[in-house]
Amino acid sequence: MNKADLVNVIAQKAGMTKVDAKKALEAFMEASAEALHNGERISLVGFGTFSASKYPARKGRNPQTGQEIMIPEKTVVKFKAGAELAKNL
Repeated sequence: MNKADLVNVIAQKAGMTKVDAKKALEAFMEASAEALHNGERISLVGFGTFSASKYPARKGRNPQTGQEIMIPEKTVVKFKAGAELAKNL
């Protein structure tokens, strides 16, 4: 399912226009990204929890040359499914 499909489903299930559903989805995405950037967790009871985790810089190896390289620090988003979502999969 892509963004357009999700907008269509939201509009249909909520009984709203596609324009309003798109605005709502974009507002959710923007607020979520901002919260994760600020180190907050997003917990949607029954659905799951989004959180941001930092991985520190570390040494690695180029598999083709064997040369040692530095892998930079990065932040990734993690998702843990809630009990209801996991049960219904």
